[in-house]
Amino acid sequence: MGFTFKKQRHTVDEYVQGILNKDRVMLSKAITLVESQLHSDNDLAGAVIERILPYSGKSLRIGITGVPGAGKSTFIEAFGKYLSSQNKRIAVLTIDPSSQKTGGSILGDKTRMEELANDPNAFVRPSASGATLGGVHSKTRETMLLCEASGYDIIIIETVGVGQSETSVKGIVDFFLLLMLAGAGDELQGIKRGIMEMADAIVVNKADGDNIKRSKLAQKELQHALHMFPPNESGWYPSVLTCSAINHTGIKEIWELICEFEGMMKVKGFFKSNRQEQNLQWMHDTINYHLRNDFYSNQEVKSSLSFLEQQVETEKIPAIVAAKKLLSMFFNKRQLGE
Repeated sequence: MGFTFKKQRHTVDEYVQGILNKDRVMLSKAITLVESQLHSDNDLAGAVIERILPYSGKSLRIGITGVPGAGKSTFIEAFGKYLSSQNKRIAVLTIDPSSQKTGGSILGDKTRMEELANDPNAFVRPSASGATLGGVHSKTRETMLLCEASGYDIIIIETVGVGQSETSVKGIVDFFLLLMLAGAGDELQGIKRGIMEMADAIVVNKADGDNIKRSKLAQKELQHALHMFPPNESGWYPSVLTCSAINHTGIKEIWELICEFEGMMKVKGFFKSNRQEQNLQWMHDTINYHLRNDFYSNQEVKSSLSFLEQQVETEKIPAIVAAKKLLSMFFNKRQLGE
């Protein structure tokens, strides 16, 4: 006779106490809970987030992105190890909007940052990404709050994909760092102007060996390019630094620059106002996320969607007409309480 063991559910109190006691296992379980798609788990996760909210918000949130091959994982490991040596606790969350399609490609980051992942002062976790941008926002923000409540001083959010992920990460961090490579002007290619405008600092990585001279040249070119952008309303002028993550040179200077930024933004009031704006955006993103989920999970919408998509594809009806039909089905059902 076989036995079926039912997975034991933790209570809200157990999750909260574990997180506040800096229990890494319970923190991981709480993150898995907020990533769950089950309605029962969502209710429990919401209760946990509400309870830990007063203990969050004290961390410095840093977003890191970069061109392909810039060495983000190597840089984050070197940066994280430096912060750990300064008695800082660091949580690294990785966002990859394409992970659902690629079958979990983000899991490779934990193995690439093996030394940091084994550091007692660090916590490395691939961050869940939803099928929508709202999913990325919601789950990553909740994960970040859990890490903050568990006493992590610095939250590093790394984007793996290139595109919308940069915009989404900029909207949840205090400081946004762009990693580049030397290439005598090539570093300006393939990187959108908007991403450079979002950066609070640019770092030219791999400034070592025969690459030092080219890195210095890239630094000057990028600094010149930044001067062509309109000034930030906060009065902060983004700097371009060089570093070698492998040789651990330039890491200290990057941290000092980030600390200077934090101090300046707090004195001028921009640090708090930025967080307030981000919280409002989170509310609207969450509304959009749940409305979209409810819409596509509606049975009548699901049964008619394929047919109407085919009608639109074959140009038998306009897209706007099909959309209005689906929305009418959805809202009529809701009005009827079904």
